[in-house]
Amino acid sequence: MGSLSIGHWLIVLLIVLLIFGTKKLRNLGGDLGSAIKNFKQAMKEGETEGKDAAGQITAADSKPTGSDATRQNEKI
Repeated sequence: MGSLSIGHWLIVLLIVLLIFGTKKLRNLGGDLGSAIKNFKQAMKEGETEGKDAAGQITAADSKPTGSDATRQNEKI
């Protein structure tokens, strides 16, 4: 009663095919596949940008600014 058997799933699939038709389902599958592909590509690009940003520390970034610079001058 709680789970659906294979027969139930076949009936559900038949009803979905009758309502939407095979062409719409095929287009939906293609759209879903391209969306997943684009998502994976964006995740890879984000990882490489994060690694590049972490590895590029310039001399200007390492200089103290504001109150940190004042504290270092007071120590000298």
